[in-house]
Order: sequence, then C-alpha cells, then structure tokens
Amino acid sequence: MAGETPRAQPPPPDPAPGRDPHLLLWRWRRNPLRRRTDRVQAWIALGLVLAVLSAAPAAMYAVGDTVHRHYRSTAEHEARTRDHRPAVLVHDAPRHPEPGSDEAKKTRYPVEVRFTGPDGTTRTGETDVEPGLPADSTVLVWVDATGEITGPPLTADQIRSRTMGWAILAFLGVVLTGLAVHGVTGLVLHRRNLAGWDAAWADTAPRWSRAP
Repeated sequence: MAGETPRAQPPPPDPAPGRDPHLLLWRWRRNPLRRRTDRVQAWIALGLVLAVLSAAPAAMYAVGDTVHRHYRSTAEHEARTRDHRPAVLVHDAPRHPEPGSDEAKKTRYPVEVRFTGPDGTTRTGETDVEPGLPADSTVLVWVDATGEITGPPLTADQIRSRTMGWAILAFLGVVLTGLAVHGVTGLVLHRRNLAGWDAAWADTAPRWSRAP
C-alpha cells in the first residue's frame, strides 16, 4: 500500500573478531558505522577484563587463606579432642565372597564393637573393619571427647586439598560473574541498538518509499 512504512530489517550481526585479526579491535577504531553503544561495550569489556584479572587472584588468595586457617584450626581441635582406643568386635565380621582378592583387601564392613570411653564407661559403636575378623578381635577406633566413634583428625593433605578446592571455586566464581555481567550488558546494548535502528528506519523509510 502506498505511503505504508516498510518493516525495519534487523541490522547486520556484529563482526566476529576471532575470525579476522584485522577486526579484533574494530569497536575501538573510528569508522562511520561505529555506534556509540559499540564504544560503550568496548569500554565495559575492557573494564571487566581488568576487574577480573585483579579480583580473581585476590579472591582466590583471600578465600584460600581463610579456608586454610579454618581447617587448620579444626584439625588442631580434632587432634586435641580425639584419640585412638582399642575396641573389641561384638560379633564376627562378614566374609568377603572372594577371600584374598585385591577387592577383599580394600573392602571394609561395618561391625559393632565395644570400647572404653574417655569417662571410663564401656560403650558400643560401629566401625568399619576388614572382612572375616572373628568376634573378640581387637581393632583401633578414633573416639571423640563425647565418647562417640568418629574419623581421624584432618591430615595436612586433606587440608591442602580442601583449601585448593575452595580457592579454585572462588577464582571461577569471579570469572563467571564477569562473563555474566558482560553477557547481560551486551544483551541490553543489543536491544538498545535494535530500538535505535527501528526509530531511524521509521524516520527514513517514508522518504524512500514515496512515489515519484
């Protein structure tokens, strides 16, 4: 219909800098097609890169140091409040289907044992023992200050492993946050570009579509 404004077509996609080294810094170069939002997006990307490069190692060190001190304090407390005590099996431990096999050497079965608590009273609890141990066999168990069977204190390797795990999570958290912010700002600016394109087309299209 004469005089009707044609629908605006979407703008061409942004160049892919990774495909052509000459386009790597295209948002920073002056050219007639560069939009204000392109320059804003370039500054935001640069700011996020610098922020992540500085914040990620700092977060990794801060979290790692905090976690290391926490687990070291926990290990010291466990070493003071836990001790190895002899315990006697109340009944026979189950036998492994393949006695003498490598699997049998690694397998442990939970069995009820009897032991003396820190307060001198006789207690019972459950611990993992080798297959086939007969009743009245003696094993060593870790007992805490309340007289409950528990695990051994944290070792230096366990502290190191947990510290590294939390430090890596902190590093990745900062990186993923930076990527998320970059993605959200890119989406907002893209929508702004589309709105500007529609407005410019609505102003220009009637002049192109006028009948001569």
